[in-house]
Amino acid sequence: MKIQKFEDLIAWQKAQTLALQIYKTYAPLRDWGFKDQIQRASVSVSNNIAEGFGRNSLLEYIRFLYIAHASCNEVKSMIYLSFGLNYISEETQNELIEMCNEEGRIINGLIGSLQKLKPNS
Repeated sequence: MKIQKFEDLIAWQKAQTLALQIYKTYAPLRDWGFKDQIQRASVSVSNNIAEGFGRNSLLEYIRFLYIAHASCNEVKSMIYLSFGLNYISEETQNELIEMCNEEGRIINGLIGSLQKLKPNS
C-alpha cells in the first residue's frame, strides 16, 4: 500500500502526539526561553517528516527524516534537562522519553525502508 499523504504516516502521527504532549506538559512553565525551545523542537519533528514527504527526491526525503530524528533527540535532551531543573516529575520524564524513543525507532524504520528503495550507486 502506497502512502498518498504525509498525514497517513505513523511517524508523522506519533510526532504530532509528541508535540501535543510537550505543549500540554510545559504549558504552565514560566521559563519562556526553555518552553519556546522545547516546543519548537517538538514541532520540528512532525514538520520535517511532512516537508520531506513533499520533496521531489528520495534522498531529500531521507535527509529531512534525519533532521526530524535529530529534532527528536533535541527534545529528549531538553526533557532530561527539565527534570534536572525540577520542571517535571520523574514519571513525566520517563513517559516523555519513552515517547521520544518510540518516535526515534519509527523514524529509523522509515529511513531504513526508504533506503532500500534507493537505486544502487
